[in-house]
Amino acid sequence: MTLLFLIAAGVLSGTMGALLGVGGGVILVPTLVLGFQVPLEDAVPASLMCVVASSCGASASYLERRLSDVRLGLTLELATVTGAIVGGLVATLVAPAWVALVFGLFALYVSAQMLLARGGREQRIEDYTPTNYPLGISGSFVAGSLSALLGVGGGPLKVPLMTYGMRVPFKVASATSNLMIGVTGAASVAAYAWRGHVKLALVAPLVVGVLAGASVGSRLMPRVPTAVLRRLFAGVLLMVAAQMLWKGAEGLWPK
Repeated sequence: MTLLFLIAAGVLSGTMGALLGVGGGVILVPTLVLGFQVPLEDAVPASLMCVVASSCGASASYLERRLSDVRLGLTLELATVTGAIVGGLVATLVAPAWVALVFGLFALYVSAQMLLARGGREQRIEDYTPTNYPLGISGSFVAGSLSALLGVGGGPLKVPLMTYGMRVPFKVASATSNLMIGVTGAASVAAYAWRGHVKLALVAPLVVGVLAGASVGSRLMPRVPTAVLRRLFAGVLLMVAAQMLWKGAEGLWPK
């Protein structure tokens, strides 16, 4: 029965990750820790493995449909990886609790903006040109640094960054984020694997579910209205904000 529940959790995570470009870790980590009593040090690498699986499963479909902007993705991913390296180097010098609080408030603001924004005309996928590359590169650097400092994926930051900062259609931003998070996830999980925290008995059923969910999500995403995807993304951002604010408050609360 536990095996079936793990597969079901993977399906949900893979579907949401493929739809929104966030990898699904924000759903999977709390589910494993709270629902299955998995230690956090084992839940995080299992989630990262699932992010890689979700990225591989969804990106193939998005590349075939020409939804992913490969050139944009490679450019931003270089900045993300650089930021992750810098974040890892300065992790001992920065109080993670304060970073978590700031990021949580930012995620709360962006989710509120998405929920309150009016519909307007949907941007066409065929005729867009990314703008403001300096903002995109610097924002991706910050996303990579936060990923290293807090263990949160860069998708919740990079999708709004591409959509609002670079004028990329939401569906293209989501598909491109799916392409990028696989690279970041693969690099991050290596350190956990070296320390022996990747449990294959846990990861295997999750990956089976994630691959199935990513296949479903990647087929659904082009058909789902952008307004619905934005609201779903706003809901995921609210979950991220709650987790980060809790983590920050827990770190600053007097012992």
